[in-house]
Amino acid sequence: MAHHSPRFLQLVAEARERIRELSIAEVHAKMQRGERFVLVDVREESEFAQGHLPGAIHLSKGIIERDIEKRFPELDTEIVLYCGGGYRSALAADNLQKMGYSNVWSMDGGFRGWRDAGLPVES
Repeated sequence: MAHHSPRFLQLVAEARERIRELSIAEVHAKMQRGERFVLVDVREESEFAQGHLPGAIHLSKGIIERDIEKRFPELDTEIVLYCGGGYRSALAADNLQKMGYSNVWSMDGGFRGWRDAGLPVES
């Protein structure tokens, strides 16, 4: 587990008070039921290239706020964000909500938790 700075962790804690999160099991169940939602990997391109959740699209934390409206102009689009462990996706979810997106989730546990649970990964 990465060691994060106290100020970063505080930022994430504050964001988590404003956003909604789904567990890895909840996201996997949504996929198994065939629910329609957009799954967005907010990690860096190199991380995405090494493996990602099935069906995920890539919009890194660095560009998601800039590019999300071009890809998904409807503010009620259901969007599930994930990163490596759930920190960057929490920050991105907070920003998307501030932009007016009303149906955004962050996957707690991130890619590492998904992989550690033995769930399918694409490369």
